[in-house]
Amino acid sequence: MNTKFVKTLAVVIATVVVFVSNPTSTLANGGGVDTKKSTLTEEQVSVKYQGTSETSIRFKVEFENPTSEKFNLIIKNDNGDVIFNQQFSEAHFSKSVLFQNTDTEFRPTFIIRSANGEIVRTFEVSKTLTENTVVTRL
Repeated sequence: MNTKFVKTLAVVIATVVVFVSNPTSTLANGGGVDTKKSTLTEEQVSVKYQGTSETSIRFKVEFENPTSEKFNLIIKNDNGDVIFNQQFSEAHFSKSVLFQNTDTEFRPTFIIRSANGEIVRTFEVSKTLTENTVVTRL
C-alpha cells in the first residue's frame, strides 16, 4: 500500500507540474500574443520632391509597411501647425501631396508616426529667378 501511495503522489505532482508550468511558459512568451512588431526605420520612408507646375508644388510620400500596422501621415507648416493628419494601414503606401505654388518660401515637415516610433523629413522650398543673357556673333 505504501508503493501505491507513492505512485499516486507522483502522478498528482506530475499533473500539477504540467498545469502550473504550461501557463507560466505561455506568459513568459508574451501570453500567447504575437509580440513581433517591426521597428520603424529610415529606409522604409521616402519623401521626394516631384516637381512644380504653375499652381502647385508636388511631393511624393512612400512608406513600406510590411506588417500593415496603423500609422499616421502628419504634415506641418513652418510654424509647426498640423495642416494634414490622416491614419493609414497600407503595406505599400504611396501618396502625392500638393502645396499651393506661391512666391513665398516655406518648410513643410512630413512625419510618419506609428506605435513603434516616427520618421521626420523636413524640406525648404524657395524660388530663385535667374536671367540669362545670350550674345550671338553676327
